[in-house]
Amino acid sequence: MNNKFKIFKSNIIFTPTMETFKVYKNSYIVVEDGKVKGIYEELDKNLKRIPVFDYTDKLIIPSFVDLHFHAPQFPNRGLGLDSELIPWLEKYTFPEEGKYSDIKYAKKVYKNLIHELWKVGTTRVGLFNSIHKESTELLFDLFIESGLGAYIGKVNMNRNTPNYILEDTKTSIRETEEIILKYKDKSDIVKPIITPRFVPTCTSELLKGLGNLAIKYNIPVQSHLSENTNEIEWVKKLEPEFKDYASVYNEFNLFGQTRTIMAHCIYNTDEEIELMAKNKVYAAHCPSSNYNLSSGIMPVRKFLNANVPVGLGTDISGGHETSIQKVMVSAIQASKIKWLETNKKYNPITTSEAFYLGTKGGGSFFGKVGSFENGYDFDALVIDDSNLGYAENLTLEERIQRFIYIGDDRNIIERYVQGRKIEEPKF
Repeated sequence: MNNKFKIFKSNIIFTPTMETFKVYKNSYIVVEDGKVKGIYEELDKNLKRIPVFDYTDKLIIPSFVDLHFHAPQFPNRGLGLDSELIPWLEKYTFPEEGKYSDIKYAKKVYKNLIHELWKVGTTRVGLFNSIHKESTELLFDLFIESGLGAYIGKVNMNRNTPNYILEDTKTSIRETEEIILKYKDKSDIVKPIITPRFVPTCTSELLKGLGNLAIKYNIPVQSHLSENTNEIEWVKKLEPEFKDYASVYNEFNLFGQTRTIMAHCIYNTDEEIELMAKNKVYAAHCPSSNYNLSSGIMPVRKFLNANVPVGLGTDISGGHETSIQKVMVSAIQASKIKWLETNKKYNPITTSEAFYLGTKGGGSFFGKVGSFENGYDFDALVIDDSNLGYAENLTLEERIQRFIYIGDDRNIIERYVQGRKIEEPKF
């Protein structure tokens, strides 16, 4: 019995719904085989013989989920962010992504990347890699070794990119399938994901081939949608027979036919939002990146009102912050500006809503992740907020709000994935 069960005592805070925090003051959370069994003020006598991980007066929260992160852009954080999207891609991003044919370079970057994600409390992440098969496989192997969860995709591009990162269609599809076959059953939390970069860099032939793979192997999909107005005009010129950007993906089974994440979604039409809701396509909201690259502000409330599933993304390196905790703050701030821009039509999101988006909202893409409801994976952070100021007169909701705004990774003292304590990576 002791091998199956783990018990933690602390102040327990999570968001089963967006509307409010669920809090349990100095209570016990019981974990069985890595999944939450229940939360109790007192332990049943059958459980009292099991040792308790005692974090009294600290906070236990679900760990963070990042739905959109470009692994090979990690060294570029903070560079070129006075540019707009397309010039930034051409000057900074594509040259950096071209370096990942060098496996020694890739290994150095990816080890640092995983350490950073561990540090900031991100235990599940959606990752774009470069076009390179070998470095993509390296990224899989390192994540499996680390104990963190990820969806990892080899990026696919066969047009409108420099020659050094341009693929032919057959090679792109073949290598994507080889990665799927090698890794789809290798880990229960590190999985492949189909990754066309975006329509401007993928011909219809490539998109069709990738969609076929998604259906054939039931593999999820990630890409970009309506990040920038120039990008949208570009898509119209490249694919004039389609009524909108989303329709291109949808035509080729890349828009909710299997689970799908579309990053940014700033300028979606009402029809596109309706299709996202119908197909249960996730929107990855990346406010820090959208500010940095002058892209705009996603109307998050409009998507939530339409019942589109939404999570948060750092979008490294368009975004400069690796911490989803910091992105929560940016999301709240962005929603306030959008509220003013729309003559107060779309209400700003609350702290509990931002927390939900960065935990259960994005976590639901990975399964029962991001909450402490019964049957959910125990993916958790233990937070010591004692250095943030006096807490005697604060509610637990106020303490978590304060941590979100002024805390950082130094407040995170333990990290768990499926009930397993994840130590700092040694590589």
